[in-house]
Amino acid sequence: MWRGFGRNRRCQWTMLLLLSAMPAHAQSTFFGPEGNIVSDPPRLKLTSKPLRNLRSFSLGARDVRSVPDREEASLDLTVQYLKGELFNPATYKNDTVNLRSYTGGQTDPANPFVSPTLEVKPGMTIRISLHNQLPKDPSCTDPSGNINTPHCFNGTNLHSHGLWVSPAGNGDNVLLSINPGVTFQYEYNIPADHPAGTFWYHTHRHGSTALQVSSGMAGALVIRGDRLPTDKTTGDLDTLLKPTASQEFKERLVLLQQIQYACRDAAGKIKLNADKTYRCDPGDIGSIEGYDQFGPGSWPASGRYTSINGKTIPTFSGARAGQIERWRVIHGGVRDTINLEFRKLRVGVPAPGALTASASDAFVGANCTGEALPQHLVAADGLTLDRVIRQTQTVFQPAYRWDLLMVFPETGSYCVIDASIPPSGSVGQSAPSRRILGLVRVEKGTSTVESSNSEVSRYLTKQLLLAADANMPADVRQRVKDDLLANLKLSSFVPHPPIPDAEVTGRQDLSFNINVSTSPATFEVNGKPYNPSRIDRVLPLGGVEEWTLKSDFVSHPFHIHVNPFQIVKILDPNGRDVSGLDSPDFSGGPTDPRDPKYLIDPQYRALKGVWKDTLWVKNLVPPGSPPGQYTIVVRTRYQRYIGEFVLHCHILDHEDQGMMQNVKIALPDGSGGTMSNHH
Repeated sequence: MWRGFGRNRRCQWTMLLLLSAMPAHAQSTFFGPEGNIVSDPPRLKLTSKPLRNLRSFSLGARDVRSVPDREEASLDLTVQYLKGELFNPATYKNDTVNLRSYTGGQTDPANPFVSPTLEVKPGMTIRISLHNQLPKDPSCTDPSGNINTPHCFNGTNLHSHGLWVSPAGNGDNVLLSINPGVTFQYEYNIPADHPAGTFWYHTHRHGSTALQVSSGMAGALVIRGDRLPTDKTTGDLDTLLKPTASQEFKERLVLLQQIQYACRDAAGKIKLNADKTYRCDPGDIGSIEGYDQFGPGSWPASGRYTSINGKTIPTFSGARAGQIERWRVIHGGVRDTINLEFRKLRVGVPAPGALTASASDAFVGANCTGEALPQHLVAADGLTLDRVIRQTQTVFQPAYRWDLLMVFPETGSYCVIDASIPPSGSVGQSAPSRRILGLVRVEKGTSTVESSNSEVSRYLTKQLLLAADANMPADVRQRVKDDLLANLKLSSFVPHPPIPDAEVTGRQDLSFNINVSTSPATFEVNGKPYNPSRIDRVLPLGGVEEWTLKSDFVSHPFHIHVNPFQIVKILDPNGRDVSGLDSPDFSGGPTDPRDPKYLIDPQYRALKGVWKDTLWVKNLVPPGSPPGQYTIVVRTRYQRYIGEFVLHCHILDHEDQGMMQNVKIALPDGSGGTMSNHH
């Protein structure tokens, strides 16, 4: 019973049992110091001015009308070392850290290791001045050895993850290196027909991406839309989820990060506890200065906790029973899979004090005992779904975003949990134990909801119908309501039309691999490690490509810049399509590779037809299991923008070590090919 608890865990657990007998009013369900309340990251204040009148053109499902004023906004991000503190649940103390961070007037000095939120509108021009004030780093200007050996830890750049903007010049150009002492201004011209949704930004300098993102150099980027659907065009989901007489539609912005800081001894080795988790002694300063802090199994082994908006095991306040909340959840971490789940906390549970990661599983099992709440998913990677996906667990691979509609039916506290999943579904390729991520404290509300999951879904449907009555134009109101009554369809809010077979003009094949026969191992796409001077794929502007994605060794999240893709099918190793609505919900599942159901990965359920920019490409492990290669087919359009960008694995230390390719979108030459740079 006591295995895995670490030193003195039996005494702590006994204390928990004794404290549970205390009156409820004498107990606290908070974790961390002073309640540890979490709020949305601070929003960057933009300096705006109107530009000349802009008229866009029709594209896809949207007929973009005249935009009266195009706004221009500017902001500054300074990159420098920042000394601060992070709460460590395992010791119930703050650890001192010194990490590379974005700093500026809008950062929160009390919560410095989460970047501010950038909130904009379609049609805006955003100018971001990036000031690199990190110490000089010779490996940025004269890298020694292999380009795919991590290097240039103090060089940086910026990526607007998921945005449909130009990758060229000073647009979303990740092929630049903003070296120490250099200032560079990025310009993102967000088109007037850009989808509203949840996106994010982060550093992307090849050779140091994982190290810097793991330091907290990532922030939310939300595009808000006010375009109503018409009888011919789709609109923004934001227009439906506006407040009504019965609903506020409260929003929460949730940035999940894995800040994997370590303290080192005089020889430069990471200090470890007896159970091999990271240790920081009094007077130590934690940092992220080497790639020995990444690699298979490194995150769970470190004993660190996933942070939410810069805080560990925080409490969300301000929730009311029966209130519908839109959770914009971003996985801004490097190499951990998160399986999000909500359960009611048992009444009378005291704050546990120090709680190691290994003891978190037992805490969740003993105290987070309510029925798992339904999560109603309305957007994937910032793009509105064609219908709501209802499930009780939602898998976030690195870089995933899901927008959830949540209803907490009763007063009390709810656990926010990282639930266990089968080994084949996680980055670490092992079955992670459950962890407590935080709590939601729910106060009495004005609406009543029965606590059963089916009643929550019916209640949500009713409230969305009332929102349609209040917020939708008369000529589309009934259509929106009919869709909601038909299994919560969202057809009037989908930003991209589907890609039929007849539209496909070309095909691409991609396979990830880690070649373990070399020393060190090489990280490859289609048998080659990254070469910055090589263009791996040249694709025609206006073309429509069908991609077949596979992994030859373990699993990897595929991400491509600029243009999102639509999922056509996901075939398990036996050739069965597991992306349909009839695939199982994620509620555990067999862990024995000999069980035929082991091949059906519930994280793929209901993804057929969904638009995304990042997707898990799976290969079963361990070695010796049945043939384990999944086949994923997606389609994408190449519209509007030419230039060079990248695709890569979003386990970011894999990307830094070579699991990346250069892609170029080029003008057609009129003869079936593409234009070269010179003519």
